[in-house]
Amino acid sequence: MAAAPVRQRSGPGGPRAQLPPCYYEGYLEKRGPKEKASRRLWTCLCGNSLYFFNNAKDSHFVEKLDLSGFVSLKDDCSRDRNLEAARLILRMKDGETKITAPNLESRELWKGFLYSVVDLNVPSYLTLLPGQLQMLKEVVDKERSRRRTRTPTRGPPSRAPPSPLSVPLVGEIPPCFRPVSRTEAEVLLERHPDCGNMLLRPGRDGCSLAVTTRQDLNGSVFRHYRVTQRDQGGYIIDVENPIPCATLHEVIDALVEKTAGTLQPFLLEEPYEENITYVSANDENGERILHTAPSSPLPKAPALPPKQDRWPSSPLNRSPAPDRRILTSSVPASPTNPMRRLILSPSPLAQTFNEELKMKLEKRRASQE
Repeated sequence: MAAAPVRQRSGPGGPRAQLPPCYYEGYLEKRGPKEKASRRLWTCLCGNSLYFFNNAKDSHFVEKLDLSGFVSLKDDCSRDRNLEAARLILRMKDGETKITAPNLESRELWKGFLYSVVDLNVPSYLTLLPGQLQMLKEVVDKERSRRRTRTPTRGPPSRAPPSPLSVPLVGEIPPCFRPVSRTEAEVLLERHPDCGNMLLRPGRDGCSLAVTTRQDLNGSVFRHYRVTQRDQGGYIIDVENPIPCATLHEVIDALVEKTAGTLQPFLLEEPYEENITYVSANDENGERILHTAPSSPLPKAPALPPKQDRWPSSPLNRSPAPDRRILTSSVPASPTNPMRRLILSPSPLAQTFNEELKMKLEKRRASQE
C-alpha cells in the first residue's frame, strides 16, 4: 500500500485526535538501532515526529520517533529481497534507523516530507512533481504556524530553518560558499563527492557561518564547524583550541592545512547552456513559446556583380586604334588651342610617305596611258 496524504480515522475524542496534525502516512519497514529485524508498521508524520502503528486502523501508536534529534537522511543502495523496495537511513543523534519504502517514488515523497518538517523549507533537490511540491509547501506553512502557536515544552529544541546572514562578510567570499542549510549541505557533498568534501554555509542563527565536511568511513561521516566573526575583525574557527583567521579564505586554507589536504573545497561546476534560447509571443493567439536560435553561422552578404566597362565595344573592334581615338578626342574646337594644332599637324615622316605614294600613283597612271 503506497503512502498517501492523511485521512482522519478516529473521532474527535479519539487518541489520534490528541496527536499533532498528520501530514503524511503509509506503510514503512522500520529497524531501529537496537532492533535486529525490520517491522512493517503504519507510519504517520505528525508535526515534528514519526508515529508508528501496527496497522492503519489502530488508534494507539506503538512507537514514536522525535525528529528534533535529526542529523541526516540518505539513500541506502543495498539490495532488498523485494526488488521494487527503496531503502533509507535516518540518522539521529542517538543512532541510525533503517527505513524501507515500497518503491522509489514513495521514498522520494517521504524524503520530501521529512526534509520539509525538519528544515521548514521545501527541498529543491528532489525529483518531485509540481503538485507534490505544492503539498510540501502547504506542510511547511502548517508546521510553521503550529510551532508559533504551541505552548513551550521541555525537551530538545526543534531545528530552526536556515537564516540569511545578518552581518557583513569581511573580504571576498570563497567559491566553496553555498547558501544552503545543514541538511542540504550534506546532500550536496554526498551527491558530488568528486567536487570536494568541504563547503562554507550560513549558520542557523543568522549571525555566524559554518563549515560542513564529509568523509567516507564505512559510510558518510559529516562534521560541522562553527565560524564566528570577531569584533576586531577577522574570523575564528570555534573548536576546542580556537583558530583565528583574517579572512574566510584563510578559514578554508587552515582546514586544508590542518588535515594535510584531506579536506578540499567543494567546487561544483554549474552547467551552462549550449544553445541560445528566447521567448516570443505568437501573433495569432498570443501564446508565449520558447525558441532555440539557429546555431548555423550568419549568411554572408551577396557578392556584387563584376564591374563592366562604361563604353562596351563589340568583339570585332577590340584592337586598339590609337590614331582614331586621338583624332576623336574631346579637344576644344578653338583654332588657337595648341593641343589641337599638335594633333592635326602631320609629322615629317607622314608627309614624306604621302609624297612618295603620290608620285607612285602618278607614274602608274602615266604608264597605263
